[in-house]
Amino acid sequence: MSSIDKAFKFYSRHIYDEEKIGLLNKHKLKIAGSVPSVIWELFGAILTERSGAGTTGADLQGWEVKSAKASGSYEYQYHLNTGAVKLKEDCEVNHLFCSYSETYKDVVVRVMHGADLADKYFKAWEPDYIKNYGASVPDSQRRQRFRKSVSFGYVEDDGILVLKINDSKLVYRDDAVIPEYNKV
Repeated sequence: MSSIDKAFKFYSRHIYDEEKIGLLNKHKLKIAGSVPSVIWELFGAILTERSGAGTTGADLQGWEVKSAKASGSYEYQYHLNTGAVKLKEDCEVNHLFCSYSETYKDVVVRVMHGADLADKYFKAWEPDYIKNYGASVPDSQRRQRFRKSVSFGYVEDDGILVLKINDSKLVYRDDAVIPEYNKV
């Protein structure tokens, strides 16, 4: 079974959970956001066939996993003690972007090399990161986390499509993309 087949099977059981969505609707609770980021990371681990990379840095060995509601941006967070290293690492690792509809019936997964995002995003964010956490900044003015985002449109235009799920059915797949990215 290919990694896309395994990831789709996981999606069908744990992301697009019809029973859970029905209960959320019945009780008038928000559906979007009911899948935590760690579940998207697990989906990414199954898809890329890579394990977690530890508590700091990239989510998986050689991969950062991001998820966002369709047309929403992908948020990156950097912390005081690890952020500078993570900004540099984000320039080097692959990035897996998962966008989803409110009901999770529709999912699109695209990938990009960190080098393709580096100049426009990660390197451009460095001066603001340093300004936020610099020694001259009083503790009371430092933000807890330094947050930035990659736009949905940029990923949609420049990312490589891996898979597409419409109405909870796998309608597009490219089994060659992930193995090619794993070579880096």
